[in-house]
Amino acid sequence: MSRLLAAFSVAGPSRLGWLDALRGIAALVVVFDHSSYTFMADFRRELMPYFNTSRYGIMVFFLVSGYIIPSSLERRGCVRTFWIGRIFRVYPLWATVVTVLLALNALGVAEIRDVGPQSATTAAVAHVTMLQELLGTPGLLLVLWTLSYEMSFYLLVVALFTVRLHRRSAAVAVILAVLAAGSVAAGVALPPSALSGLFGTGLVIAFASTAMGVALCCASAGSAVLRGFGGALGGALALALVPFNGTVPLWEGLVILAVMFLGTTVYRAENGQCTWRFTACTAVIVTACAVGSAYLWGNGDHFTRRGWIAAFLLAVLTFGAGLALRSRCLPRVLTGLGTISYSVYLVHPVLLTVIDSTVGRRRQDSLALEVAFFSVLLPLCLLSYRYIEAPSQNWGHRLARRVQPS
Repeated sequence: MSRLLAAFSVAGPSRLGWLDALRGIAALVVVFDHSSYTFMADFRRELMPYFNTSRYGIMVFFLVSGYIIPSSLERRGCVRTFWIGRIFRVYPLWATVVTVLLALNALGVAEIRDVGPQSATTAAVAHVTMLQELLGTPGLLLVLWTLSYEMSFYLLVVALFTVRLHRRSAAVAVILAVLAAGSVAAGVALPPSALSGLFGTGLVIAFASTAMGVALCCASAGSAVLRGFGGALGGALALALVPFNGTVPLWEGLVILAVMFLGTTVYRAENGQCTWRFTACTAVIVTACAVGSAYLWGNGDHFTRRGWIAAFLLAVLTFGAGLALRSRCLPRVLTGLGTISYSVYLVHPVLLTVIDSTVGRRRQDSLALEVAFFSVLLPLCLLSYRYIEAPSQNWGHRLARRVQPS
């Protein structure tokens, strides 16, 4: 057990320790949001109109990703090694969790979500791209929807890098936020998965998966022309899917991207690529557009107006507080949770669906069971980090060093 607990020391105070701490906080909040359905449903119903815990957690995650992902690409200076790093970071645990979920479903002790009327093959292809939520295919696990927006952000970051516009993060964030607010003000509303409804889910999946494959191959090529084409194709794919084929409202999809680019703008300021005053102005515009969009869209819906807005504002403030404390030594329990946050994010819904399918949800709130759930979940996540995440990341690092241009 001592070896497992030592994992909480992996990401002790460091230059990026504050980001790990933020991911740890976000992971705990997301787990509480989902587990409260099972163990504290009454409390959840009272809380949600005032504070949307799910949106708080994922917005913090998106801000952190916005800071980290471009820095990872630019530190390497190579799109090919960037994608290798992302693949070995994201896919091994994802594949393990999906495989375990399917096995448990076959045994009758876990339920998977309905992925729609398309064939198993097309649903599998959609999931492999990790864009499934933007391809008219609900994820096998509810939490997988955020990975689709993460993947679209990767495509946009690579696109900007290949055409040498990657330092325009603030402008991109502002444009996306203003478009979000403008779409609400103009009354523009699209049905969920609008492109899939218009052209058919299978066709959209076939086109998007092919375009993504071509984009990744070309963007990783040696030719500057091919790199530019591949980057532009991937970016265009993301800009088409997020607003026009997402499952969240058009404005929220644009806000999600704007929030990630706001995180990137903070990274720019931190590295002297833009001023802090410029970054603050960007944050004000993005926040005002996001809050205004949610307020106008809510139209009396307190869940959207109060719950979403409160969660969003607190997420931005949390990120700001982490930034202000970045030179401080932070509690190792938080940085450790950040280290295993991806495991926490993917493993907890599997454990919850097993509980819901066997024992069932509680009729009365039970804080003791909520705490017990966390006490079971965290050791499992330590194991998955040590035996799946950490080794696969090491393999990715070794492969990236081999293919890194000299």
